[in-house]
Amino acid sequence: MYKRFDRNAARKHRHLRIRKKVHGTPERPRLNVYRSNLNIYAQIIDDSTGRTLAAASTLDPALKSEPGRLTVAKSRLVGLLVAERARACGVTKVVFDRGGYRYHGRVKALADGAREAGLEF
Repeated sequence: MYKRFDRNAARKHRHLRIRKKVHGTPERPRLNVYRSNLNIYAQIIDDSTGRTLAAASTLDPALKSEPGRLTVAKSRLVGLLVAERARACGVTKVVFDRGGYRYHGRVKALADGAREAGLEF
């Protein structure tokens, strides 16, 4: 019987495989990315305590006033915002967790924005 390929299930499987290797510490927390069809979300996570240190998304009130669609440009702004909030918490170095997505388009723009604002990967 024909089985339909589920892209999101494949992405989750890739993410689980990556998560075995990528682990955030208090000195170098994990920058996690989740991308939906409409929005993009980023979190700085300390895996040893299970706490989220900083977060930003395209739904954030700071970015709601930005004109335009939810595209690569807004993803870059999310990266700038999450990096600014991380630096306010004293975080300068992170481990990048792309969440099973390709390093391309909105995910790449978010990473570039975070680097631009001073985070080191």
